[in-house]
Amino acid sequence: MKLFIKKPIAQLMAAAQEGEKTLKRTLGLNSLIALGIGAIIGAGIFVRTAAAAGEHAGPAVTISFIIAAAGCALAGLCYAEFASMIPIAGSAYTYSYATMGELVAWIIGWDLVLEYALGAATVAIGWAQYFNDFLQTFFGFHIPFALTHSPFETSTTTTGMYAAELGSHGIVNLPAIFILLLLTLLLIRGTAESAAVNNVIVIIKVAIVLMIIALGWGFINPANHTPYLIPANAPDVKTNTGIVHYSDTFNHGWLGVLRGASVVFFAFIGFDAVSTAAQEAKNPQKDMPKGILISLVICTALYILFSHVLTGLAPYQDFLVQGKEASVSFAIKTFMPGYGWLAKLVTVAILAGFSSVILVMLLGQTRVFYTMSTDGLIPPVFSKLHPKHRTPYKSQWLFFVFVSLFAGFIPDSIVGEMVSIGTLFAFVLVCLGIMILRKTDPNIVRPFKTPFYYIVCPLGAVICLCMMASEGLENWLRLFVWLIIGFVIYFGYSIKKSHVRHGKTEAANDPPNPKFVE
Repeated sequence: MKLFIKKPIAQLMAAAQEGEKTLKRTLGLNSLIALGIGAIIGAGIFVRTAAAAGEHAGPAVTISFIIAAAGCALAGLCYAEFASMIPIAGSAYTYSYATMGELVAWIIGWDLVLEYALGAATVAIGWAQYFNDFLQTFFGFHIPFALTHSPFETSTTTTGMYAAELGSHGIVNLPAIFILLLLTLLLIRGTAESAAVNNVIVIIKVAIVLMIIALGWGFINPANHTPYLIPANAPDVKTNTGIVHYSDTFNHGWLGVLRGASVVFFAFIGFDAVSTAAQEAKNPQKDMPKGILISLVICTALYILFSHVLTGLAPYQDFLVQGKEASVSFAIKTFMPGYGWLAKLVTVAILAGFSSVILVMLLGQTRVFYTMSTDGLIPPVFSKLHPKHRTPYKSQWLFFVFVSLFAGFIPDSIVGEMVSIGTLFAFVLVCLGIMILRKTDPNIVRPFKTPFYYIVCPLGAVICLCMMASEGLENWLRLFVWLIIGFVIYFGYSIKKSHVRHGKTEAANDPPNPKFVE
């Protein structure tokens, strides 16, 4: 039994040729960059920044972003080489199938569920809180705490719209499920419409981020940046899900900054979503590396500036108690007098921004499983296309149910941390994949080469492993359990149905998928 049988790169490239049963190449560079920015700027900058600052890094969350960006930049160079060399749908799954074999490819594909599906769940939870803030701001009412939070959360705030519900327990997050339903219906209709919506949203939310940076800079209170690192003797803070003890190893000092990096790492996962659309790019060899790296550079600069302003406006402890998921609008309304209009504008923009992130994550998830299904590793239902819209509609409905269970019934802190550790694990394997391929197939055409790969690849893997190490035992156990479930499926189903293993060069498919259009 060959567990590490590889899918020949020649076969991958042949599958990428446009034809009757493949994805049409209609995505240009601008749409690829917009796709990356659309996925990156969202929950990370508007929710996870406050979470990382409040729980682990304090004002030094700016350094956390730099550490996370370093790991992403190195992994991004590896992704760029893969994406230009193997320009077909599937992201890290496809790359690992060609370089490290089927078992590793399965692990990556299964692991990507944590990145895309649970990533969508995390953002949907944040969307729900901003939607409630939107209702309260514009219409004077809000959905009760019990119907906007998971059963594992209890209201602890004494101010704001939940002040009268102190002690209330969550039941289900209905708004989160609602937005997942709307975006699932949009994706079923077709990704051409989805890309057009995404491009408009990207422009709006980048403009809002720039406004917050420019207008909020003058309201920075230097006292909020002192001390820059959270001290070990900082007072504990009671939150919806428990008590944050700053004396814990990864909740203060430089180790807190490292843990903060693993939290905000969630904010960068969008750039590899670009690679899942490689088979739909007009000029993948030229545009994929540019699309990945340009979107990453733009968003990193915005993150560092934004986090500096946000932690300068409000004390980091406030993000855990008063602001929570809607910390950005809270900071503006509370610490920027006269800019209530900006808080309203931000709430609307964040709703749009979060929507675009969920859309891209759901798209990436179904496209990865589409590829895995055509390889025979998962059932054909995941590559079954809609007779009219030619989208993997059954897969999208199945993932709507799956993602809704997490978004509706699990706190965002748990879901978000599962996303980070799962994504970091995928990035480690991508970095290693480049090193392996340089040795095993040195003569393959590489339109884009990772510079100084003998430094970039191992350094990228090490940085990602360090961030994983700070995630804590609970998150490692969740990752382990998830992988065990994946192994059961692989050895019980996938290994028996694998097209590569049984000599099938082409999977039976429906008519072609609909396309992104620029």
